[in-house]
Amino acid sequence: MPVRHGSRGAELFTTCVQASVARISRSCPRALAGVDIGFEDVPMLAATWYDAVPLAAAISARPDQRGQVVLYRRPIEHRAATRRELATLVHRTIVEQLSALTGIDTAEIDPPTADDDWD
Repeated sequence: MPVRHGSRGAELFTTCVQASVARISRSCPRALAGVDIGFEDVPMLAATWYDAVPLAAAISARPDQRGQVVLYRRPIEHRAATRRELATLVHRTIVEQLSALTGIDTAEIDPPTADDDWD
């Protein structure tokens, strides 16, 4: 059963996003160059959507707009049973979306450490 965050959910989620961005800015600041990272509660899906609900979207930069990584808070929270799992899933999602957006390998954006227990 997923952890229920109640009215403080957005605050906890914001904290997880900020911690992830801070970690990435130390390990690979170029992955964040020209990219805005934010979140929405849920994705806006077309009525004909039949696949799984996405956790995030990577939106390429345009001449008049920076690149964007948009996380979807409620689907991510639904998949996390604990606060630690939430922080891990937020971080992994940001790393994967930045990799897709920038072409930088995930291992360069977030080099593996002995503390990683993702497997």
